[in-house]
Formats: sequence, structure tokens, C-alpha cells
Amino acid sequence: MKRMKIATCPELKDLIIETGFIPLFENEIEGFSVMNVTRRSSWWTGRERTDPWVWRMLLSEDPDIAYGKLFGGRAGFVSREWLPYFAAYRRDGYDFDARYEDGRASHKCRKIIGLFEKQAMLPSFQIKVMAGFSKNGEKGFEGALTLLQMQTYITVRRFTQRRSRAGDYYGWHVGVYSLTEKKFGYRFTRSAYRMGAVESKERMISRMMKANPGIGYRDAERFLK
Repeated sequence: MKRMKIATCPELKDLIIETGFIPLFENEIEGFSVMNVTRRSSWWTGRERTDPWVWRMLLSEDPDIAYGKLFGGRAGFVSREWLPYFAAYRRDGYDFDARYEDGRASHKCRKIIGLFEKQAMLPSFQIKVMAGFSKNGEKGFEGALTLLQMQTYITVRRFTQRRSRAGDYYGWHVGVYSLTEKKFGYRFTRSAYRMGAVESKERMISRMMKANPGIGYRDAERFLK
């Protein structure tokens, strides 16, 4: 995916919509990442106008963009148009409850999903405590949270920081999550279910190969698993 370097957050949004989906960092597909199409000197400066690391926080709130760990457990973006195909492929037609009842989802994931029955959005540090993954609790929190993103059951809605007792923000920015259907709507998120996992995957592979001329089918297939 060779193109001029993009320099603004609106340009990145246009690229995501044009390509359909793109990972944040470099990966096994040469040139296919936000890092490849931005200037390295712009990263991690904290400047909202030019820093792609800051843009991910801004775009997580955009109604046309899904952000999260969507590519082999790594972060990236999917456009609203292509989100239903990801949901149909990654979920294989399963709503979470049906997946759990069939023994295809772990109790750890169920504990996280269960929190959103009463809470619309939660930051990751609250999810960890409320679901019982605190210091002396159950292990495997990051893996469960990543898997639920990969399966498109939850998505990052925005970023926040912890607050001190005095009300001051501190520390790293962390993701605030919700059920994906809460952001994009129940019917829209599941609108490609009728197409099925296989056809959805084929369309995703075709789109990826179009955006990356020269990439092989098998490479694209492995990347999208």
C-alpha cells in the first residue's frame, strides 16, 4: 500500500474508509499499517494535530470508525462499512450468549461481557476489578479482553485516565469499552450474519488484496484470522 504520507487525523479517517480496515503498527504485510503511511518523527510527541498515537484516541470516538485489537491481537481500525463483515466472520454467526452456551466461550469472557448488562461503558481498569481479575483474583484478563475485541463483541469507545481522590487525572490513557452493538446498533452490527462467515471472509480478503496489490490470498487469509 504505497501512498503519500498522511499528516492529519482527517486524512487518516479518509484512508480507513478508503481501505476498509488497517492495523496501527507494522506487521507481516509490508506497508500495510498506519505507521507505514505516517512520518515516524510524528509518533509519541503528544501533539494532537500531528501524532498518530493521539489520533487513535480521537478516532475511537468517531461514529464511522471501530478501533481495538482487531488484527492478530494487535490494534487497528475498521470502517463502519466493513464492521458487519468482521462481525459475521469473527463471530461465525454466534451472539455471545449462544457461543457461551455451546461451550465456545470461556467463563472469563462471560464475566467481562456480563458487566455490560448494567453498564454502558467501562474503562479497562474497572473491568479488571469488577470481573474479578484483581491482584489476587483470576488470571488471564488481557487475553480475554483481547479475544472479545477480536471477535467484535466489545469495542473501544474512547480513552481516559485514572483519577486521584482529589479528582486529578494521572497515568497512561486506557481504553473505555462497550458492547459493539451499543456503538453501531444491533441490526447494523449483525447485518452480514445472513451472508455467513465464509462469504464475509472472502469479501474481506478481496478488499485487502485490492488495497495491497501483490499480496497473496493465503497471506491475507492468515492475517485476517
